Amino acid sequence: MIVVDVNVLAYLFIDGPQTPEVEALHELDPEWAAPLLWRSEWRSVLAGYLRRGELDRPTAIRMSEVAGRLLEGREYPVEHEAVLDIVLTSDLSAYDAEYVATAKRLGLPLYTYDAGILGGFPTVARRP
Repeated sequence: MIVVDVNVLAYLFIDGPQTPEVEALHELDPEWAAPLLWRSEWRSVLAGYLRRGELDRPTAIRMSEVAGRLLEGREYPVEHEAVLDIVLTSDLSAYDAEYVATAKRLGLPLYTYDAGILGGFPTVARRP
């Protein structure tokens, strides 16, 4: 099992330059985990695609349902203290800190493309 941030999840569902890497990561380890926050961030990603006309509503809904099944049973609440401790010792937003806190809590690697997470937490974060 691994922790993924919403950008990694997005590349699994929405074609982009990193899609082949993310698909290979999913084949290698299909058990993905994330903080509960992923749902709101995922909706925000989809909203952007909807507003730009790059996705239609039925496709966005279908993607949400499939993504929900992918992470079912592996969505975790994050303790406020853990997030705030990460924020105090890094330049990360509280949102990004939730992914780091989840990975640390579970003792799992966090896969991301976020340069701040990768640079600030090299023992936890990895690129796909």
